[in-house]
Formats: sequence, C-alpha cells, structure tokens
Amino acid sequence: MMAASLLRRDKKTTAAHLKADLNRTDNSTGLRQLQELLDAVLNPEKPAADTEALDWCKCLIAGGEGFEEFCKTVRSYDNATLCGLVWTANFVAYRCRTCGISPCMSLCAECFNNGDHTGHDFNMFRSQAGGACDCGDSNVMRESGFCRRHRLRTGENVPSIPRDLLLMSEMVLPRFILCIIQYLRDGYIESDISTERDLQKVLQQLEPQISFLEELTKMGGAMRTVLTKILTNQQTFKDLSMDQDAGQSVGQRKRVKLSSSTKDPSIIESLKHKCFLEELLFWTIKYEFPQKMVTFLLNMLPDQDYKITFTKTFVQHYAFIMKTLMKSHESDTMSNRIVHISVQLFSNEELARHVTEECQLLDIMVTVLLYMMESCLIKSELQDEENSRHVVVNCSEALLKNNTYWPLVSDFINILSHQSVAKKFLEDHSLLMLWMSFVSFFQGMNLNKRELNEHVEFESQTYYAAFAAELEACAQPMWGLLTHCKVKETQEYTKTVVRYCLETLQIWFDAIGFIDEPAPNQVTFHLPLHRYYAMFLSKAIKCQGLDLDSLLPDQEMLMKIMVHPLQIQACLSEIHSNMWVRNGLQIKGQAMTYVQSHFCNSMIDPDIYLLQVCASRLDPDYFISSVFERFKVVDLLTMASQHQNAVLDSEQERPMLEGALTFLVILTSLRIHLGMTDDEILRAEMVSQLCMNDRTHSTLLDLIPENPNPKSGIIPGSCSFEEMLSAVADFKAPVFEPGGSMQQGMYTPKAEVWEKEFDPIMVVLRTVYRRDVQSAMDRYSAFLKQSGIHTGNPWPPYKERTVLHPCYKGLIKLLHCKTLHIVIFTLLYKIWMDHQNMSEHVLCMVLYLIELGLDNQVQDNKADEVRLREHCHDSWFPGTNLLSNLHHVINFVRVRVPETAPEVKREAPPSTSNEASSYAQVFSLVAERRRKFQEIINRSNTEAAQVVRPKSSSTRWVPPGTQPQLVTEILEIRESMLSLLIKLHQKLSSKQNSLSASWLEDMDMSRHTHGDGITAIERILTKAATRSCQIKRSIQDICGKVCPPVPPKKNNPTDKKAMDKEERRQRARERQQKLLAEFASRQKSFMETAMDVESPETEAAMDLGASEVMESEVLYDCVICGQSGPSTEDRPTGLVVLLQASSVLGHRCQNQEAKKLPTSDEEHIYPVDTCGVAHDVRLTLMQRFFKDSSCLQSVSIGWDGGVYVQTCGHTLHIDCHKSYMESLRNDQVLQGFSVDKGEFTCPLCRQFANSVLPCRPGRSTEAGAWHMPTNKKLCVLVKEVEDLQEKLGLFPTESNLSKEMELVIKDIKNTTQKKYMDYGKNPGSPDNDFLFMYSVARTNLELELVHRGGNLCSGGASAAAKRSCLSKYLPLIFSISRVTNENSCLFCSSFDEERPEVPMLFRDVPSLLIIFVLTMPQPLRKEHFSCVVKMLYNLQFTQALAALSAKFSPEERQAWSTSGALKKSATNAEKSFEALLCHVMSELSQDRSVYKGNTEETSMLSSSVWSPQSIEFSLQQFCLPFLRLSCLLQHHLYGDNLTGCLEEEEFSSLAVCLGLLPSALQLSNTVHSASYLEWPVSAFDLVTQWCAEVTGLSHMQAEQSLTLLVQDPLWAAPRLLQLPDNYNIIFQYYHRKACTACKKVPKDPALCLVCGAFVCLKGACCKQQGICECVLHSQHCGAATGIFLLINASVIIIIRGHRFCLWGSVYLDAHGEEDRDLRRGKPLFLCEERYRVLEQQWVSHTFDHINKRWGPHYNGL
Repeated sequence: MMAASLLRRDKKTTAAHLKADLNRTDNSTGLRQLQELLDAVLNPEKPAADTEALDWCKCLIAGGEGFEEFCKTVRSYDNATLCGLVWTANFVAYRCRTCGISPCMSLCAECFNNGDHTGHDFNMFRSQAGGACDCGDSNVMRESGFCRRHRLRTGENVPSIPRDLLLMSEMVLPRFILCIIQYLRDGYIESDISTERDLQKVLQQLEPQISFLEELTKMGGAMRTVLTKILTNQQTFKDLSMDQDAGQSVGQRKRVKLSSSTKDPSIIESLKHKCFLEELLFWTIKYEFPQKMVTFLLNMLPDQDYKITFTKTFVQHYAFIMKTLMKSHESDTMSNRIVHISVQLFSNEELARHVTEECQLLDIMVTVLLYMMESCLIKSELQDEENSRHVVVNCSEALLKNNTYWPLVSDFINILSHQSVAKKFLEDHSLLMLWMSFVSFFQGMNLNKRELNEHVEFESQTYYAAFAAELEACAQPMWGLLTHCKVKETQEYTKTVVRYCLETLQIWFDAIGFIDEPAPNQVTFHLPLHRYYAMFLSKAIKCQGLDLDSLLPDQEMLMKIMVHPLQIQACLSEIHSNMWVRNGLQIKGQAMTYVQSHFCNSMIDPDIYLLQVCASRLDPDYFISSVFERFKVVDLLTMASQHQNAVLDSEQERPMLEGALTFLVILTSLRIHLGMTDDEILRAEMVSQLCMNDRTHSTLLDLIPENPNPKSGIIPGSCSFEEMLSAVADFKAPVFEPGGSMQQGMYTPKAEVWEKEFDPIMVVLRTVYRRDVQSAMDRYSAFLKQSGIHTGNPWPPYKERTVLHPCYKGLIKLLHCKTLHIVIFTLLYKIWMDHQNMSEHVLCMVLYLIELGLDNQVQDNKADEVRLREHCHDSWFPGTNLLSNLHHVINFVRVRVPETAPEVKREAPPSTSNEASSYAQVFSLVAERRRKFQEIINRSNTEAAQVVRPKSSSTRWVPPGTQPQLVTEILEIRESMLSLLIKLHQKLSSKQNSLSASWLEDMDMSRHTHGDGITAIERILTKAATRSCQIKRSIQDICGKVCPPVPPKKNNPTDKKAMDKEERRQRARERQQKLLAEFASRQKSFMETAMDVESPETEAAMDLGASEVMESEVLYDCVICGQSGPSTEDRPTGLVVLLQASSVLGHRCQNQEAKKLPTSDEEHIYPVDTCGVAHDVRLTLMQRFFKDSSCLQSVSIGWDGGVYVQTCGHTLHIDCHKSYMESLRNDQVLQGFSVDKGEFTCPLCRQFANSVLPCRPGRSTEAGAWHMPTNKKLCVLVKEVEDLQEKLGLFPTESNLSKEMELVIKDIKNTTQKKYMDYGKNPGSPDNDFLFMYSVARTNLELELVHRGGNLCSGGASAAAKRSCLSKYLPLIFSISRVTNENSCLFCSSFDEERPEVPMLFRDVPSLLIIFVLTMPQPLRKEHFSCVVKMLYNLQFTQALAALSAKFSPEERQAWSTSGALKKSATNAEKSFEALLCHVMSELSQDRSVYKGNTEETSMLSSSVWSPQSIEFSLQQFCLPFLRLSCLLQHHLYGDNLTGCLEEEEFSSLAVCLGLLPSALQLSNTVHSASYLEWPVSAFDLVTQWCAEVTGLSHMQAEQSLTLLVQDPLWAAPRLLQLPDNYNIIFQYYHRKACTACKKVPKDPALCLVCGAFVCLKGACCKQQGICECVLHSQHCGAATGIFLLINASVIIIIRGHRFCLWGSVYLDAHGEEDRDLRRGKPLFLCEERYRVLEQQWVSHTFDHINKRWGPHYNGL
C-alpha cells in the first residue's frame, strides 16, 4: 500500500525523503519503505525494456540530487591509482617494450602520450580482442613509463568519502543486480523452450541496465568499492536469493561433466554459486560473453579485492568456458572476448601464482586442454595401419581448423611465462606426464601418403591447421618452459622432462608397432615429442652443463629416434624432385612451411640437431648407409657406368643424390645447437637472409626465427639486433625515380660479409623457395665480378665452422668412416668417367665433404682402430682416417652390372697374387646396416629378434622381368682419391698437366677462398699436403706422371650428351645475352626518337630558313598502319592526346609558402586567397555592372576545371584510330581503362590517351614568309591589324576534317563538368563557347609556364613542352572561332545603351591577346602579332600604373604627382613612368575619384616608402605574366626559340624576344619598363580616355572600381598542403575526428591533400546520388582529380575520373619503409622526396602515365 503511494510521488523528493529517513539512528521504517518500493519497482515480471525502474534507481542512488551532479561528487573521491581503461576490438592502443615487464602490456593513447617514451621501442596497434590500459600497474610495467596522472599516486591525498553519500547505493544496487540476474535466468529458460535460442534479444532488452552498471564503474574507486562488496558478499547473495524460488530451478542445470581421464575430482564438481559475481560470470559465459558484460567485469579490475575474487571465479568456471566455446557458432568472437578477460588476469605474475597455489590453475588448464583435444581424436595410420594403437588429432575437425583451442593455449602460454608458475609445472611429475600425453596427440598427425597412380582429386588443406596446432599447442609452451631452464640450478627439471619425453616416445613406438624400418611412401612433418626431447637436450648441454651421455637412451632407442626425422629430410628431397607431384600443391606447401622462418626453429632445426646427436653416438657406417638408403640412391653408388634402380626413375636420381649429399653437408657443418653462441646464430641467420635478397628492416625482423620466447614480439636481446644489423649490412636509402616504383629503404650485405661470411649451406637450409639459393649465388658472383676477385661462374664458397662443443665430437666420425670414403671415391670416379646423372652440384658437395673431413680430424685412438679392423667388411680402405685413405690406391673393384653394360664386354684383368688382396666389392650398404641393427637388438633383448620379419638384402637386386640380368664383373681402377682429384682438376681446366709437379711450392693460399671447382680442388690438395708429408709426396708423384683418362667405349650417346649439355647451355646463355643487349640498344634509340617528336610544324619551321622556300607539305607517320603522308581534308591525321580537366591553376596562392594542414581545432584553411576564387569573384563583380558579352571577353576561365591537353607526340590516321578502338572494344581482356569513354593507350608507346586532335592540312612554307622582319611604321601596322580584324577568316567547308574538329571540340567540352563552362547569363551561347575555347588555350599556356618553373629563364623546350599540344590546338580553335560579336577595337570605346562595356583598365590583357590572335585570319604575319603585343603592352603598363597608384597613401600621391608633372613637359614624356603615373593619378581623381574608397586600408598596407626602384620593380612584376605568356604563344605560333637568361634579366630578355625594344637599345643595362612603350597616338590622350571609362561609371561604388583595378596577376606555383613531420600528429587528430557532414567518426577517414577537406572514404553516410564522398570531393575540388591521404592506412590514393589507384605512402619509418594499414605501428616520418614526387606528378598531370595499377572505383570511394 505504502509502496503504491510512494510510486505516485515525484521521484526526486521521494529519494531525498528516504535518504533522510535512512540516515537516522533508528532507520527501520526507512528500510521497510525502501524495500517495499524496490519490490514494486524492480519486479522481474515487468518487461525488461521498461526503463521506469532504471530511472527510479538512478534517483534513489543519487538521493534526491541530479544523477549527473551525483556522479561528479563521487568522482571527486576517486582514489584509484590505476588507469584500467577498457577497450574493445579495433581500438588504437600502444605497447612499449622498453617499459613493459609483461609482453602483453598495453597503454591507452592518453596515458601513452602523457608518459615519456622518447627513444623507446614502442608501437601503435589496433587491438584485435580488446584490452585494458596498464598504466599505474607496477606488476605489468615499469613505473618510469607511467603517465603524469598515474605517477603521482593520486590516491593518497584524496579525502575519505562521507558515509551517507553512497548509503543509498549500498541499499539499492544489490536488488538491481539481482533483478538483472533474474532477467538473465528467465531469458535463458524461456529461450530453452523455444526452438531457436534468441539470446541476442534478451541482451538487447537488458542493454540499458548493463550500460548503467558500466557507468557506475566509471565513477571511480569509491563506487567500485561499493560494487565489489555487493558482488562478492556471500551473505547478501544468500539472503536475497533465498527469497527467490526461481534461483533453484537454475541451480540444478549447472553441472559440467569432464572426461574420465581427469585426475582431479574438484574440476568436475557442479558449480554452486555463492555470490553475485559467480552467477554473473556464469551467465556471461552462457550468453557467450556479451561485449557490455565483459566491459563491466573488466572495468571493476582496478579494485584489488575484486580482482582476486574474480580471478578465482574465472578459474572455477574454466572448464565451463571450454564447453561453451566448443559449442559456440561464433567461436572467433567468443575467443577474442575470453582472451580479453584472461590476459588481464594471467599476465600478472603474483595473481597467477596465487591462483595456481589456491585453485590448482595448472591442473585445470592441462585437464581442460586434454579434454578438449580428446573430442577429436582418430586412429593413427602411421607405420602399421591395422594394429596401430596410437591416436592423433583429426586436423580436419572444426576445433583445429578454426583454431578454437587458441584462447586456452594462449592462457597456458601466458601463465608459463611466469617463473614461479613454470617451476610448479616442472616439479609436478603427474602434470608433466599428462602434458606429454597431450603432446603425443599431435605426434604423427596429418599423415601424407604418396600417390603413385593418379593425381589426388581433392587437395586437402588440413596442413595449415596441423602446422598451426603444433606451433601453438606444442612448440610455444615448450619455448615457454625452456626460458626457465637456463641455469645450472634448474638441471633437475630438464632431466625430468627428458626422461618423460623418452618414456612417451617409447610408448609411441610400441603403439605404432615400429620395429626398424619406416613404412614406405609415408611422411608426417609433425614429431613434437622428438622436438621436445631435442630442445631440452640442447638446453641441458648449452646452458646447464649437463653431460650428453647421461641423458641419452641406449643405441637401439637412438636408432629408432633417428628414423622419422631422417624420413622427413629424405621426403623433402623427394618432394623437390617431383616424386610427390600427384599429391598436389599442398605437399609442396608443407615442405615450405616446415622450413619457413616462423616454424624452422621449432621444426627443422630440432630435427637436424636430433639427427646430429644420433650420428655422433651411433656407428658412423650404419648412419651413412641409412642416409643413402633413405634417399633411395644406394643403387646409384656403383663404379659401373650402368645400373638399375628399383625405386627411382632416372630423372629423379640426380636430384635425390644431390639431396643426400647436401643433407650430409648440412648435418656435418651446421652448428646452430652444437656450440654457436646466440649472437653468432643471429649473425648467421641475418647474413643468410641478406645474401638471398636485399631486405627491408621489417621483412628481416620477420625472417629471422624468433629465438625462444614466442610471445614477446621482440627477439631476446633485440638491442643486439640493431647492432648486429649495422655490423653486417649497409642501409640503402629509398630511391625515387618519378617513373619508377617507390623503393623502400633496404639493407644490403657489406662487402666483407660477402667475402668472409657468405655461407651457402645456411642459405640452403633457410630457403623456402629454391630460386632464393640461385638468387644468393647470382648476387655473390656479381659481387666477385665487381670487386675483381673472380670473373667466372663461382662455386659456393667453403666456410670455416665454429668449434664443436666437446659433447658432439662423435659427429666428426661421420667424415672419417669407410662407408663415406667409398661413396666419395665412387662419385669422384663416376664424375671423372662422365657417368650419367652426375652434376656439378654433386662434385661440389663431394669436395665440401672432403674438405670438412680435412678440417675436422679425429684424434687418433689406436684401440678404436683395432676394433674397427676386426669387422671391417671389405678391402677398400685400410683404416678410417680420411688423410690416410686419400692416397690409398684401389686397383680392382667387383661390381654387379646389367649384361648390356659396356664393362661386360671386356676381358677380366689378369690377377696376380699380390693384387688379389685389394679387390673391393661394391658394398651392399643395406645388408650391412641390417646386420648392425640386428646385433644391437640381440644384445639388448632376445625376444625382439623373433619379431623381426626377415628381409634379405638380395630382394633389392631382383629386377622386374623385362630388365637384363645382373652379372658380376671386375673393373680395373688403379686410382686413389688423390689421383682422381688431380685428374678432375685437369678435366675442369681442360688442360693436360694443369698441375705441374712443383705447383705446391708456388701456391698462393690467399686467392683460394673464392673461385670455381678448379680453385676448390687446389685448396683441398694444398690443405691435404700441409697436413701430411706422405700426401705431399703422392701429389708430386701423380702430377709428374698424370695422363688423360681413357673412358671405356660408350655405346649409349646419352653420356656424351650430358657433357655437351652444359656447354650448349653456356653458349645459349651467351647468345641470349647478346640478343638482349641488342634489343636494349634498339629500344633506347627508339625511346630517344619517340621523346623528341615535337610538333612537326615547329620543327619544320626551324629547319627552313626564310630564304629557301620549298613547296613541301608536313608529313605524319601513322603508328597503326605505318604509312607516312600529309594530313588531308578527306583523310585527316591526328595527334594522340589525353584531355583532362584540371584545377591545379585554381589552387595557386599569392603566397610562396604552402598552406599547412590543420592538426588542431584552432587551425583552419581558408580557400579565399586562391587563384580560382579570385577570378570567380572578379567575373561575378563585372557581370553585375557590365554587358555580358563584354564581360565574357574580359577574363579567362578554366582556372578551376580547365581542360589540359597533353600528347605523347605520336600521330595516327583518324580512320585507323576508329578501327583500333573497335578492336579494343571487342577485346574482353580486363583493361585498366574504359573504351566506351573513348580511352585507349597509344599503340606505340602505350601511354594513356582519350582523344585524337586532327592536324590541319598545310604547307610548312607558310612559316617562312610570315617571319620576314618588318620596317613598316607602327601606325601603318596598326591600320593593317584593324583591317584584318574586319575580314574574319573564311569558314571551312564541310569535310571529314571539319567533322573531326567538331567531335574534338565535343570531347574537350565533355572533359570538364558543365559548371566549369557556363559562366555567361545564357549558357551555350556563342559568347560562352568562345570564352571556354580561348580559355583552354590560356589554361594550357599557363600550365606550360608552371611546368617550366613559373618563368622562362631556362629557355629551350622543356619536357613539358614536348608534351604540349598548343601548336595543334591553336589552329583547331581558329577553325571554330566563328565569333559573332564585333570586337571592340583597341583604341575607341563605344557605350552600349543598357549596360556599359567593361572598361579597358579592368580587362585581362593576356585574354585579350589570345582573343586578338584567334579572331584574325590565319596564319597571322609575325609583324602583326608583334604589333598587337606592343599595343597590349601599353594597356598592361597603364593598368600597372593604375593599380600601383591605388596602393599609395594620399601624401605619396601628392608627392609623385608633383614630381611627375615636371617630367610631363620633357621630350620623352611618353616613355617616362613618372609622367604617365602623374597623368593616371590626376585622371582617376577626377569628379568621382576612385581613391575615395581606400583611405583607411592603404595607410595600413604601405608602411614602406615607395622609391623609384621599388616602383620600377613592382611595374615589372605586374607586366611579367603578360610578357611570359606572349613569348610562349609566339614560340608556339612561329617556332621562335626561347633564350635562357638570369632571373634578374628575364624582363628585358622577354621584351627583346617579343620585339618590344628596338635592338639599338639592347646595350644599355638599366632598361626601364616604360622605355618599351610605343604609342601610335598621343599617350596622354589614350590614357585619359581609358581612365574616363572608369571614372565615368555612375552606378559603381568607388570600392568596387578599386577592387577591379587592383588586380594581382602574379601567382605562386601550385603546392600541396604542408604536412607535419611526424605522422602521429595527423593520426591522433584525425582518426577520432567527426565528419563535418554526417557528424559521425568515419570508419575510414581520408584527407584531401590539395585543400585539407576531411572526408569519409566509402562511407554510406555521406553518399549523394549514389556517389561516395571522396569521389564527390575529387570532382568539386580537383575537377575529378583527387589526392587523398587515408588516415588509418597512411597511404595515398589518387582518384582520376572514374578510376583510382593506390599511390603509396609519403610517410616512412626510421628504416625508410612504408607501413601500409599501420600494421607495425612504428613511428612514421614525412619523406620529403616522395612528397615532392607526388606534388610534381599532380602539377604535371602525369598520374595517368606513371602509375600503372588503375582500377574502376564505381563511385564507391
């Protein structure tokens, strides 16, 4: 009852009233009232969407005051010392490795920018899963990195909070939270009944309530404390939920069962909730981690009590999380949210240790992972398919394919990074055993079976999942554990792990039924158990000083352990020999991934190390024979010239043999785990990567295997990464050819690195693509050629190795074992005899092995020697030492050969008794190996012997029926390895007696390191001779009596072929080089001629002097049909042109400085001072007062959206062009241009174009006659000009040419938008069209001036002029300029009834010049042109005087008038600026003085005093633009050369060029601008008339007249905006800035670099008529050319019409690299050169030509 009355009252007063009641000592009534009110308000029966309850809660909590004020008050008591800001995915945060203790540390932008991180190793990143700011948390980061706010420990001086402030919150909030929980319970139960669980809907309804909780957490520490109390208090929970019955029904269903293998019953218990927090987390998981809930739970973390309770709760629910994750459809999103939470909890070592001790965190994690993987096991088919008891994970299950296990593994790795936790793990043996069984699930997964018959139908891509799983679930935890096993004190841990690895391996061998041979044609790349064993073994020896033998198993186990890693090495070779080609591309993918930089140190490196360990402890003969058998090349190793191979095709033999030998070289020479220090390893890795290719810094970082410690993103000791890099490499700064691709900063190996450190073996080990090995060798030989060390084709250099760790000395025995020596001897012999399938590479590796053997001698052990003799199985060599075996001569060898072999035909050599002892049988490697294996097995256990299936070696020799029988033959050899080496030396150098007997004496050792095979053999012989006198003697003997080999007669020509093949290849290569060189020179000469094709008329004009007049027409070459001929009316020829609208001129400013890009709210860009705006304003003002037709001839348009015409200089027949366009239209290939819009590429030079300008038929002689110098008087010329104007040019008759002309005009009009053409009152009128056409000429002249640097000082034809088409364009307009209105003559001015004409002083003089030239009959004589220029110069000069006078103050006007009046009477008054200035001023001050309007302003402007010099300078500056333009026009009309000059002399030089100055005066240096004036009538009269036009304007204000008078024709060069040096400044300001149009923060913000506009890229929010904002802006700002910087990607895109392209970035990091999409997040700095290149391409309109990758944007940008 009472509640109802309360509900009706005003909320605020009720709240205040209740608060007062509750503050009394006896507050029972208040309590009762509040409870009843809450029962009524927070009724779970009401729909959640009803916000009434929320409003009540807000009022009650605030206790009567406004909620906002309440928030403020609470915040003022905030005592938090942590930032704890929580963010979600895509938020931009920072990570500083210098300040971080935990690798997961991250900071929000505010804390980062307020801390001091200068010089630190930091980067910006886009959060993937979300995170929280760690500022202020000293467990995760060093205090030095805290920001200013959190460094002060603000908490200490915050006043304590008054008790009554939060009293209401403590009462109301428990009920509010309970209400939310009830909604969640009901939502879940209801949706249980319905078929489809609509959890999202429930969450949407609860949105406001959860957001309210989130708001509360942001009020600071005080409120969080209250919330923590409520959430964790078990009593409150009990009291409140006892009243609720709903709670019970839910409690029952919260059981989570786990698999039976769990050892800990506590994990299986059903979850009983004891507090609000537990149940909230439970529902958070059930609802699959809604973002808002996650944020709320994380926002509470700065509260320490909460943090501990929450972490424990999280761990209790861990198994439940895993179950939910496996069932989820959105496992990706859910994974991210889980990690978002767990990374905050487990990165803190103290917390992680606490939970490990109290809640068995480790047990839970391992059990949960095990359980998870158990759900997707299948039977392993490795080895013995039927009887295998081993199970592996199924890589095609979603769990593995989608990386669903990732969050759990990531947490596990995270907690193992804490030493205290890792130690706990390593001490707990039962846990270790569990973990090993987890790892064994991955042992042998994703088994590949070789397809022998047909190609697989479906290529499975499961290998991605397999490699990712081994790396993430096995290798990374392993590296994590290894980081804690670095010192002697941790020996026990290592021993334990090694013991368990061996036990698990033994179990695995038994489970797969492995005995001695791997099953054929199978390979798995996944042996994590082997790799765990290898890595812990390596650590034990390298860091903990343990003895290797104490950790190794017996021989039998070693033999088993080596089988599978060796199988992988052999299969790599098979895959590269195309033996697995029927398995599809994916098998190559596996072979590449296995050695790829992110995987190699967890895969191939441990495998090779394990094989090295086995090799060092097993019998070397056994090991070597195993290798050759695995590589399937045993049958090849025979002295006979022919053999049969039961397992390989003949084309696979050579690559497999090369593979086997290369593997042996790698095995015996690689020292990564056998004694190299970390720094040496880093250096070797770096050198090998740099030798393959020059690398950018980031690529190099990526390619160097991360040494143990996967998560940190830094290479341990990464400070040494930079030092090492500068030691081995030189930095090549980025280069910029404007036409080339943008280079990045690259590192390239130093010369001494190539000389001393290039290690081809390391390169082979690390290359993913075989071509990289070749690339390294090419670069190496280029270096040798360049430095003059060696000019031929070098062999891979031999590199000295670091000393072996004493534990691994046994590895050297491989190099000193008979089996290897027999192989070496056989191969040397075969190469010398040119047997088939031998190659240079084989010889190279054989020599490498010999050299390794010479460099690594075994300490002679006599007892050993005796024991070995006993079971010496053949009579090849007396001992095992390479040195003594080198000179041992072998006389006869018994071989098995096919009957057809050439050896069979010969008689057996007579055997005398003394030689019989040295018969050698080609050994059957296999039989020998089996015998040894058998012995060992018998020694170790007898019962195993019965299991062995007898495999006699003879089966190998029984050939398939068709092949010939094998017979035993005896060959006479009589060679030793030494003699073979010397003979090979002869063969390679193709000289007999290439080594004289005394060559050893005069050997120069220094030149031996680099060279080819000859050098290598010499080096080996020298080394051998220095190590043994006996060898030295043998060498001298052999050299004395050596003779060329006599190979047996061959009946098969293939061997001969093999030998010639190399030679033929060499010749072909030379031919190719020659051809290429020839081609290149042709191309070069073509390019030179192509670039010089300037407009033919001008060339012709220059060649023909005025004296010789030849009747020749201009000839054009058509680049399509190849014919040459004139352009005729019927079959016109045209010039290939590109028409594009351009606003570059309009963006020019008066100021030389470029405008700055605003990077704060205070800065702005105002476009009012641009050229385009100034001209617009001027024309609009004129149109207000003057006759329209007159206005349209007083200015030029085309500053914005003018049409620029450029050409590549090639011509074609217009009809040829039409058929060319047809063929392009039918060609369905995707082109980068649109044929329908008339676009094409020039058929000759492939330059982009979109129209063809017809060339006028005409004779080149015209030019000559029109050049005649004139002696006529000026007044005569003026009269002639006037007459010419009367008779307009004849209209052309209708013809093909005129049709084409009209079409081109249409093209030109279509190039730009309508708004840039219609400036007149009646659009489309002839006036308007004429204005547009002559403005196109003006635009092109002006742009050419800009391209020439804004002046004509450089003279000559610039590159821009070569592209210019003015000489073609002008005649085109002549033909069309059928001007309707009669032109106002220069010297008289008539008034029109309604509106006056524009006064002469207001008109734009360059426009008048173009109009005059265009409206006279063509061609115009040069004397008439000069006359027009002279007259217009007078006008321009008078305008300059008028404009200048307006800048004077009244006093100055007075002074100059007085001085000028004196000059008026002088003789040459008409050529003195003082006199004229005085006259202008007096005329303009008549009745309606123009100067009235400017009294205040000018006094402000001109603080400077005007001297005659400054006046002269300003007059020249005013007239210069006109002179420049006239000169250019003259250059295009008459082909006059432009002479270069100094900038100071430009004015006089141009005047002379235009003939303004009689040549007599050229000598005097101080020429005044006034002296160029030449008046046909009295100057003063004419000036009076012009001034009168201005002063006589009755309806114009003085100010307006003044604005039109004071025009400033000088514009600075067009510039893009000036950008800040550091990209972060732009990024921080713009990436959160709201768009001005739609008021939202754009997803992809972009900036226009021309005007600074901020636009939404691709944003649907700012679309207009289906066109996105960037495209719209490009049309508005650049007439369809836009240059945009994409804020979130740091790259620039160019929009040109309907196409766009990615241009690249102008911001590079410290290493000269781009960072597209800001993936690396390193600080970026402006690269001035690139920005200049961009600006230059913009100004010269060459985007289309230089950038190649264009695509259509469909208006979607």
